[in-house]
Amino acid sequence: MIRKITFLAALLISSLTFAQPGGPVGHLTIFSEDGDKFTLILNGEIINDTPQTNLRVEDLNQPYYNAKIRFADPSLADVSKNNLMIADVDGIFTDVTYKIRRDKNNKTKMKMNYFSAIPVVPDFIPPSNVHVIHYGQPRPVVAQPIGGVSQTTTTTTTQTNAVNSGGVNVGVGVNVGGVNLGMGVSINDNIGGGAITQTTTTTTTNNSNTIIVDHNEPIIGCGGRSCMTPGNFNAALSTIKNQSFEDTRLKTAKQVITANCLNVDQIIQIANTFSFEDNKLEFAKYAYDFCIEPRNYFKLNGIFSFSSNVDELSDYVQSRQ
Repeated sequence: MIRKITFLAALLISSLTFAQPGGPVGHLTIFSEDGDKFTLILNGEIINDTPQTNLRVEDLNQPYYNAKIRFADPSLADVSKNNLMIADVDGIFTDVTYKIRRDKNNKTKMKMNYFSAIPVVPDFIPPSNVHVIHYGQPRPVVAQPIGGVSQTTTTTTTQTNAVNSGGVNVGVGVNVGGVNLGMGVSINDNIGGGAITQTTTTTTTNNSNTIIVDHNEPIIGCGGRSCMTPGNFNAALSTIKNQSFEDTRLKTAKQVITANCLNVDQIIQIANTFSFEDNKLEFAKYAYDFCIEPRNYFKLNGIFSFSSNVDELSDYVQSRQ
């Protein structure tokens, strides 16, 4: 019993440490390639009061955000991006950069594409031309009248650590933007595994009406099926590489993935068998529907030498979301 209590205390301390400020965070930089000033809105919260052309938001504690770009120039349409990435596929927070640019076919249409990501560097000093905001400072919320009724949108992040080991369950809840900490403890004799989940809930209050939207659904491609096993994939990759002509290699690669699902790393390996970037781009577009993790498709940007191909693939992926 003493061992159980000691273990429980350790779990509580660990959970509280995770919930308190000072935990893992990521940073986000967004810049306008053509110098268009913009306002950033994350999960319905206005980030910068004054429009900027190069904005950095530090200390973001969620792995994904719903983002909207609103331009100072009213002739430019807003740009929205759901599930804007702050953490990588392993859940490790990064220092990520996105680029805003004008559509090459329509100069009034704007696009926001993934640009780069690096590990978080403590005490990083950004360039002097970057406007820096530390997330968590009080900001005005987005309020729009609906039929003459004022509507206010707020975002609450609930982080839950669920651990079941040796019959001990520990739960910690955090209400970001306020002080609301709840804890629950139970002891039984079942031995089980544990899991950590994060749920972001957006609550919109319209006078007496409250709407709650849950953003915890995972994005899973290829019908939720598993990717090829390492053995089957290696055999398929060898078959692709053994084709003498690149056109035949491309047809073989398409034939392989049409009947199978792949993860991003497997798609990258096949794409790198092509010498010509046009073939890499064609294959990357074709493979998108067969990828089990479309949220991480930005990794394919690294296979290209020309930024135009990166932009074209990013535009294609964004059009499919």
